Amino acid sequence: MTATAATATAMSAPLLDAHLDDGQLELLAGTAQAARERLAPVAEAGAPGEVNRELMAGLAQTGLLGRLFRRDGDRWAPDVGAMELCLIREGLARYCTEAETAFAVQGLGSFPMLQSGSAQLVEAWAPRLATGEAVAGFALTEPQSGSDVAALALQARRDGDGFVLTGEKVYISNAPDADAYSVFARTTEGAGARGLTAFWVPRDSPGLEGQRIDLLSPHPIGRLVFDGVRVEPEQVLGDVDAGFRVAMRTLDLFRPSVGAFAVGMAQAAIAAARDHAATRQAFGRPIKDFQGISHRLADVATRVQAARLLVHHAATAYDRGVRPVTQTAAMAKLMATETAQEAVDLAVQVHGARALERGHVLEHLYREVRAPRIYEGASEIQREIIARALFATVSEDQR
Repeated sequence: MTATAATATAMSAPLLDAHLDDGQLELLAGTAQAARERLAPVAEAGAPGEVNRELMAGLAQTGLLGRLFRRDGDRWAPDVGAMELCLIREGLARYCTEAETAFAVQGLGSFPMLQSGSAQLVEAWAPRLATGEAVAGFALTEPQSGSDVAALALQARRDGDGFVLTGEKVYISNAPDADAYSVFARTTEGAGARGLTAFWVPRDSPGLEGQRIDLLSPHPIGRLVFDGVRVEPEQVLGDVDAGFRVAMRTLDLFRPSVGAFAVGMAQAAIAAARDHAATRQAFGRPIKDFQGISHRLADVATRVQAARLLVHHAATAYDRGVRPVTQTAAMAKLMATETAQEAVDLAVQVHGARALERGHVLEHLYREVRAPRIYEGASEIQREIIARALFATVSEDQR
């Protein structure tokens, strides 16, 4: 990642990036350059809906996976910063959404094990995950439990000193191809979120089966069926019945950066619309000269930058140790994902029918931009979080 690339970015939009320091500018520009020049061709050669292991290797070779997996003395430590995650995800999404998703899911699936697994478990898996040789998944969602984590029903029954897992997970990124999953299961009935336990479950565990789900976007995602899958005590992540805390520690770190993914896609869409409007002629002049187009682009570009600043604010708060950042992270994810949907839709409108041709960058973005409004907390859930925090403040003021 070169300083030249960082300087180029700074020169092209000095005011938009004025809040970033030189190291952050270099990370953002270098990531975008790697996505455009090295990772995008590898992503295009992959099979839609399947884990692209060559792409994982490429992420490792660029040094990006190494930012997720670092050595701290004699132990691997998950010490990546939230702002660092945001800049990487924004830079990748600008030119290669497949690389962005592969990077993010590798971190999301691995961090419960890195943060809460035994030293032996971490040492056995972290080196392979860091090089992209092994691929991880985060198995939380179930057919009847999406936003309501406390309703998880995958059963973890005591069996000697271990557990037996029975049930199903659905819409799991990298399933069924991932080499191991962070799995959240119910160990105590009737205890809600306090009765969940996290486990590290390799793909080759007897009784574990999976199927791919054909999604609108090319993202690899699938279903996992646990038919009496045995897990040993050393596969427990953290404490028994404390799996909700394990999940939230990971999600709290990664949630602001979902907004960064959305911002990167929105930037790509706005750039495509800007370039097209500057050259496309209609009625004897470039269509950028029509205020119906230029002013709408101006409005959306403003909202994209506002969303970006809110994302960066939430990440900075997290990195400075502010807790909780729940409300700010919810605002960031809500605004960024909703704005990105608007930006892509506008860019398609500016281009017209050609944007919907298979293989066009906007056709790709149109399929990719929809999912972030759902996963890691749908927009409706983010609004509920924000509203609760808002009215809790009113209650405090009335005391």
